[in-house]
Amino acid sequence: MTTDPTGPEAARDSRTAAEPPTLAATREALLDAALPHVVFDGWTEPTFRAAARDAGVDLPMARLACPRGGLDLAVAYHRRGDAAMRLALAQEDLAEWRFRDRVARAVRLRLETADREAVRRGMTLFALPQNAATGSRLVWDTADAIWTALGDTAEDLNWYTKRATLAAVYSSTVLYWLGDDSEGQAATWAFLDRRIDNVMQIEKAKAQVRENRLLHTLFAGPIWLAGQIKPPRRTDDLPGREGSL
Repeated sequence: MTTDPTGPEAARDSRTAAEPPTLAATREALLDAALPHVVFDGWTEPTFRAAARDAGVDLPMARLACPRGGLDLAVAYHRRGDAAMRLALAQEDLAEWRFRDRVARAVRLRLETADREAVRRGMTLFALPQNAATGSRLVWDTADAIWTALGDTAEDLNWYTKRATLAAVYSSTVLYWLGDDSEGQAATWAFLDRRIDNVMQIEKAKAQVRENRLLHTLFAGPIWLAGQIKPPRRTDDLPGREGSL
């Protein structure tokens, strides 16, 4: 059984867009204090309590900012990485780059802003059945962040397929990156390039269907149906989220 990262399950991770600034600031302070502990204890309750202690935040206030304790800190860490990626990407001059290279650059920037041990511990946490929906949503939103930052304007089935495809590329690249001990993670970037090349082959095949009169006629029904699917409205309702991902 699969979980729709954009569906009702995602509501379990949501907070209102009008969250008081003090809660967001408290969560950031807790996250900063938690990071030195994550390498030893992971995103756990002991880490959460140590972070509250080190940040000078009383536990009731800490719990208000992060009701699920270490899990919400892991979510906040992932959101921080997405925000750092958006900022770094905005400073890049990619106008002359091929689009596939822009996507690869965005994924690389996303990983270069992350701490491998913190990510490793996070993947262990999100692999637990009770946290799987949260993990899926985070990966989906990272893919959405990249496409949005690159100016994607798709409004039909392509909105979903682009994000689903990139989410798969991103997930597999993260797994490879976690075990990569090559100099400068060169093997990871080569792996990423191969995955994106595979995706581009799929996009090329889709373009051939659209351009071939016979194939386009055969697939006229599915193509029309896909065009009726609209993406969901964007929201800014998750912990640590500043603007659209």
